[in-house]
Amino acid sequence: MQFQIAAEPHPWPPAARARPGECAVIVVDMQHDYCTPGFYIERAGYQTAPLRAPIPHIARVLRAARSTGLHVVYTQHSRPSGRPEAAPGADSRGSAPPGPALRGEPGWEIVPELEPEPSEVVIQKTTINAFCSGELRHLLDGAGIRYLALCGNTIDVCVHSTLRAAVDLGYDCLLLADCCGAVEEGLRRWAIESVKVESGVFGAVATATSFVQGLSQV
Repeated sequence: MQFQIAAEPHPWPPAARARPGECAVIVVDMQHDYCTPGFYIERAGYQTAPLRAPIPHIARVLRAARSTGLHVVYTQHSRPSGRPEAAPGADSRGSAPPGPALRGEPGWEIVPELEPEPSEVVIQKTTINAFCSGELRHLLDGAGIRYLALCGNTIDVCVHSTLRAAVDLGYDCLLLADCCGAVEEGLRRWAIESVKVESGVFGAVATATSFVQGLSQV
């Protein structure tokens, strides 16, 4: 069984030859730190509503992916255990902004609406690019996965950095635009458009609806 997702500037996978088992949905950092009031993002001075908005879209994508046999992989970000809570740098008032939670703290937990199933892998990472500090490449290559659909938070930081690294490593990538959040709309637009330039230099872009419709072919 094969499928193809309608996307811009080209379909994903680029040729309609992929089988579901060769594809994975990567859910990046959908944690309380980024989605829930009272945690990292809000304490850093940003609104959490734009980062919660992708949750129902991601949930639709996950239902379709699981029912079709695509792999689902999560990443979960934490600050290194030796690093203090205050991140390097200073805000406009001269004080250091807060950092993400340590592994095991409440802010590190994935939001309950998107809880992984018991059989799904959660890659732990302490870097923006999930291929640096996690075991993501080992997992993907071991399972024969070559096609990645990425979603999560934030689109301009961890999602985009992971996507760019994946392209350099030879994966064909799809950015699920309405399944990603950003603290500013301008950053979200930039991240989406930068994937599509030069006939898809970093892959292709689609919506949750296009993704679900494409999988209905299987």
